[in-house]
Amino acid sequence: MKEGLSLQEMAAEIERQSRLKEDYLVDTRNLQMEPFGSQVYLHMYDKGSDVLEPLEVNQIAHRQLGTHLKIPASYYDRMLSEYPDLLAQNVNAWFQKEPSKRMLRTMGGIARAFLSNRYRRIDNLEIAKVVLPIIGQMQGARFESCQVTDSRMYIKVVNTRLEAEVVPGDIVQAGVIISNSEVGQGSVCIQPLVYRLVCSNGMIINDAQTRRNHVGRVNNSEESFLLYSEETLAAEDHAFVLKIQDTVKAAVEEARFSQVVGLMRTAKQAPMNTQDVPGIVRLTSKEFHISEDESTGVLKHLIEGNDLTLYGLSNAITRHSQDVESYDRATELESIGYNILSMPSRQWNRINQMAA
Repeated sequence: MKEGLSLQEMAAEIERQSRLKEDYLVDTRNLQMEPFGSQVYLHMYDKGSDVLEPLEVNQIAHRQLGTHLKIPASYYDRMLSEYPDLLAQNVNAWFQKEPSKRMLRTMGGIARAFLSNRYRRIDNLEIAKVVLPIIGQMQGARFESCQVTDSRMYIKVVNTRLEAEVVPGDIVQAGVIISNSEVGQGSVCIQPLVYRLVCSNGMIINDAQTRRNHVGRVNNSEESFLLYSEETLAAEDHAFVLKIQDTVKAAVEEARFSQVVGLMRTAKQAPMNTQDVPGIVRLTSKEFHISEDESTGVLKHLIEGNDLTLYGLSNAITRHSQDVESYDRATELESIGYNILSMPSRQWNRINQMAA
């Protein structure tokens, strides 16, 4: 499992960010993109006057702007890097021609998300307030890895009281991952995970999860812009709060954990076609959207692990997740590891046959 922040560091970062956040409901006719040198900035106007200092625009907000205005991503990126004046002209023209109400999420002078006026804010601080006391009361719970990236918050917890041996000496423990995106990159999500002690691998169980989408009522305010006040989870989310509490506890239940351990033991008995091990890795990587560079790292860990089975392959992928730079991508690889572990036997047999 990729190393992240300590619990204390994550809590401090969430608190820091919460003080810098400002959210606006804004009519796009009151927005204007303006180039300055090689950069572009977003201005918010009301009756001809600046509401805020010009905002920098991060990569996530750029992509959301382009998607909303139906500007192809490759063309948007080319204008941004080569001709920012032209990008500003395109964006401003569509802001005026097809006006709409949008939620603009900002933090510390940066536009970090450009979202629908139906977007329901469920912020990291509110999720942390709900889940941390629950985890704190769980006997044997250990915060293994936490992180706050531009796109998501992650809390990964291991329950040391619930463990099993896949084979003698290979011990795994139950756990849970809680994730949330404040910028439209995903719902609140609670998933079981399995932690492998021998190499500190984490594997996220994708087919047992609870989600809460960030979708609420349409805000039809007639104001040109509206500053959202800071607020906690609304009463309408009370049922979801209760569900979070129940799901965090259930995510490490023994029955579900035993089922995953059973999958691991079965995968341990699913041998790889050793005539072309690199070919197996390449084919699997292609099917599960693992890049060529990542595939090279997976092959290295597979050989080092000396376990040429489906179980060994899935472990090589979760082990390589610790080597990638992005914490977001590392977590995706932890999910892919489980997808590979749990692939149907006919799919695994087909991959072996293709590599023959």
